Amino acid sequence: MTQDFTPEDTAPSPKRRSAVVTAGPSRAAARSYLRAAGMDDADFQKPMVAVVNTWSSVTPCNMHLDRLAKDVRAGIIAAGGFPIDFNTIVVTDGISMGTPGMKASLISREVVADSIELAVQGHQLDGVVCIVGCDKTIPAAAMALARMDIPGLVYYGGTILPGRIGSAEISIQEVFEAIGAHGAGTIDDDQLKAVESAACPGAGACGGQFTANTMAMALSMMGLSPMGANDVPAVDPAKAAEGERCGRLIVERIFAGDTARKYITRASLKNAAVAVSASGGSTNAVMHLTAIAAEAGVEFGIEDCHQACVEAPVICDLKPGGRFLASHLYAAGGTRLVTQRLAAAGKIVNAPTVSGRSLFAEAAEAEEAPGQQVVTTVEAPVMARGSYAVIHGDLAPEGAIIKLAGHAIDRFEGPACVFDSEEDAFHAVQDGSVGEGDVIIIRYEGPRGGPGMREMLQVTAALKGRGVVNVALLTDGRFSGASYGFVAGHISPEAAVGGPIALVRDGDRITIDVTNRRIDVAADLVARRRDHVAPPLSPATGVFAKYRASVASASQGAVTIPNPPPAQVPATTQARQEA
Repeated sequence: MTQDFTPEDTAPSPKRRSAVVTAGPSRAAARSYLRAAGMDDADFQKPMVAVVNTWSSVTPCNMHLDRLAKDVRAGIIAAGGFPIDFNTIVVTDGISMGTPGMKASLISREVVADSIELAVQGHQLDGVVCIVGCDKTIPAAAMALARMDIPGLVYYGGTILPGRIGSAEISIQEVFEAIGAHGAGTIDDDQLKAVESAACPGAGACGGQFTANTMAMALSMMGLSPMGANDVPAVDPAKAAEGERCGRLIVERIFAGDTARKYITRASLKNAAVAVSASGGSTNAVMHLTAIAAEAGVEFGIEDCHQACVEAPVICDLKPGGRFLASHLYAAGGTRLVTQRLAAAGKIVNAPTVSGRSLFAEAAEAEEAPGQQVVTTVEAPVMARGSYAVIHGDLAPEGAIIKLAGHAIDRFEGPACVFDSEEDAFHAVQDGSVGEGDVIIIRYEGPRGGPGMREMLQVTAALKGRGVVNVALLTDGRFSGASYGFVAGHISPEAAVGGPIALVRDGDRITIDVTNRRIDVAADLVARRRDHVAPPLSPATGVFAKYRASVASASQGAVTIPNPPPAQVPATTQARQEA
């Protein structure tokens, strides 16, 4: 009788753990299913690679990812692997922004990470390529790889190209600002529709250095994405070759035995945080980097992110605070050029990457476009300080993240205008109830309070669109990467768990001092706490209720897994972190 396995296949190899599913007489039933799905005798000897896709037709960020998967599969097959396709979800921030649906956005990060883990571990696959597009799918993929610690990489679908109105290039940022201008009566219905219709010309994620492009750069700097692959815009013909390269690289990493935690170390996380600061990136990156660290068991927190910003000035003139879009950065020299600048200034350290080459070797191949104005140098930066800071104080004992890119304000003092939901604050802005000199506080929008920690782009963009500039906004929620202005989010502890922000009243004098890293209120919060009666939280059922019950503070990455102290990190992982 002919056997379709050999004795050495009866135990899983470190480089082919799928043998536990495919090898030996006892696995005949599993092979029978797999034969029906297209495998044959030769395929059972190959590494089985998950191609996990976040494709969806609901958003330009992800609507092209099914096409990119074809290139990835071709690369896997050419390198001697067998691709296995899975799909997971996406919740689109831009579409859900300003609605109850936005509560699902951050929660989806955990669901995507969980679903990747379940699909890959449930079938004992040898490696995984995660194809991602929208904001939360990118960190979710990294979190899943960190959690499983198997060979894996993340491939980003790329930025959208600029929209146009006449000779002017625009992005989705201008649409949100136009909403505010329309509310103020400075543009009419037809003008709003013109901006709306032009901003998103096709496939790709939001075009500025908003959360998606920020995290795509961060993962390239961390080594989890092949340098250069994430930079290529979604519709660029060069995207096909990058997808095939990702497919080949994952098979190489499987045969080399290189797992995800080789790339997720304290040093690489610091490199990523430096890149976020230097690019003027999204404050959401702080939460995502600390969440990735928690999944990998690496001691890396918000103070490490703050230190990265202390050390790294802004050297990229990118929206929302600057002039250019991610497609312009690609044309100027891309992440390689940014990496080269930071390496030359001693702001980052060398580290391995999934390309098989070191970070500095990749940076050495940067090709700077003649006359480009997107990337400057550390010696002559766009902004001498980093793009955000971690602050503490009366209102944020566990910390808050304040956005610094796009303005030069170091201190703000004003009366509090307090709202217990984003909708209430937005309506107040649109009807002119709040304005110059005010400190807008939006609370009960944190991880538990929302639940889901919504972004406040609708409010910040409305302020900008109405021409209100001398205003601050504080929240236990988040800010979109497209938000800018004097805004601080992630205030912890949040109102829903009794954080001091729950005790603030209209008219309280709030002081925000960036230099001294303080955010304080002139009120006796101790006395107020004795009489404080918390309002009932918004109803939550299903996955929203499960999230509320398990989510950690924003200062801990808003993760839903146990976050062990460093002493509980396995010795092998600790040794790798210290290397």
